[in-house]
Amino acid sequence: MSRTALRILIIDENRIRAAIIEAGLHEAGHTAVTLIHEMTGIARRIAEVSPDVIVIDLENPNRDMLENMFQLSRAVKRPVAMFVDRSDSASIEAAVEAGVSAYVVDGLRKERIKPILDMAISRFNAFSRMARELEEARSELEDRKVIDRAKGILMKSRKLSEADAYALLRKTAMNQNRKLAEIARSLVTAAGLLGDDA
Repeated sequence: MSRTALRILIIDENRIRAAIIEAGLHEAGHTAVTLIHEMTGIARRIAEVSPDVIVIDLENPNRDMLENMFQLSRAVKRPVAMFVDRSDSASIEAAVEAGVSAYVVDGLRKERIKPILDMAISRFNAFSRMARELEEARSELEDRKVIDRAKGILMKSRKLSEADAYALLRKTAMNQNRKLAEIARSLVTAAGLLGDDA
């Protein structure tokens, strides 16, 4: 996807500040820019626009407004660049936990928009990749545990060696055209129902 093809959504109740952000994006070559000035029904509007990146500008955010924006950031699973006029360490920490890709305090200048947006996208992609890798590693570990349990059940019930138990699981998976972990899970579940769990 080329940079100009990015669909960017600006959320800002202040039209003058939104115009500054929009001008900065247009100068950087981004043409697919949508502005939202009204906070009501924001989730529905985001779903309609389906942006690639969201820029949120909060002039003087109170705690509730920040929390709403952080919840929004968690829900949309998109890069979010948030500009605020003032902040404290608790808000910054909450922004990071919410997955805000760029949280900029007192930094709304036209020429800064593009590099901040680029950084937000880059950080979001890196974070998403790490989250995906972590999930894959967790899943692999769970699969390994269930396969070990299934081997234990076969070793106990069929008096097989560990290598033979694994070979039987593997052969069954191949014959049924299923994953080894699926077969192991089925065996562990069945053994649990029969009270034969190892």
